[in-house]
Amino acid sequence: MSVEQIKGRFGDNYAYVVGDEKTKEGIVIDPSGLTDNILAHLRKEGLKIVYIFNTHGHSDHTGGNTELARETGAVVVKHAGSAGADVLAVNDGDSLRFGEMEAKIIHTPGHSADSISILVGKSLFTGDTLFINECGRTDLPGGSSEQLWDSLFHKIYELDDDVEVYPGHNYGPLPHDSLRNQKKNNYTLERRTLEEFIKFMLEP
Repeated sequence: MSVEQIKGRFGDNYAYVVGDEKTKEGIVIDPSGLTDNILAHLRKEGLKIVYIFNTHGHSDHTGGNTELARETGAVVVKHAGSAGADVLAVNDGDSLRFGEMEAKIIHTPGHSADSISILVGKSLFTGDTLFINECGRTDLPGGSSEQLWDSLFHKIYELDDDVEVYPGHNYGPLPHDSLRNQKKNNYTLERRTLEEFIKFMLEP
C-alpha cells in the first residue's frame, strides 16, 4: 500500500492518493483542487483510480471532483447526507474495494453533518474531523460539538493505537502522526465529558 500526501504551493489542504501497489488500482481522497498534481502522480506511478472520496462536502475539499472523474473515469463517493444523483452514496460501516484493499467508511459528524473518515488498512483519513494536535471547528452550518465529541471519543479514539492519522489540512507540526501519539499530545483528545467538551469548543 502506498499513500501520497499532496499539498499545493498555496493553501493548506491535503489531497491523498492511496494505491494498491500490486494491482495498481487506487483511490483519491479530497482532490482539493489539486488535479494537476494528482494526475502527475498517477502517471508517474501508473495508478488507475477507481474512486474519488470526499470526507465532507466543503468546496475546499471537493474542488476538482468533476475534472478528476472525467480524466480518470473514477466514481465520486460521498456520505449519503450530501450525495447527489451523480455520485455513490455511502453510510457508516460501508466499505469499498479497490485492488486487493478495502476502504472502510466511518461516519464522523461534528465539523459537518456529512463528515466521514476513511480507514484503509492502518491509515485513517480524517478530513476536518481530527487534525494533528487539533480538531475541526463546529461553528459552521451543520456543525455540532455534541456530534464531534461522539465522533472523536466513541469512533476514532477507539481505533488501534498504531493507526496513522492523515488530516485534511496542514495545521499541525507534522503532516501525519500515529493515533497513539495524538492521544498523548493532542489537547482536544483529552478525556472530557460531553458537557465539558461543549464548553471547551466555545472557548477562543
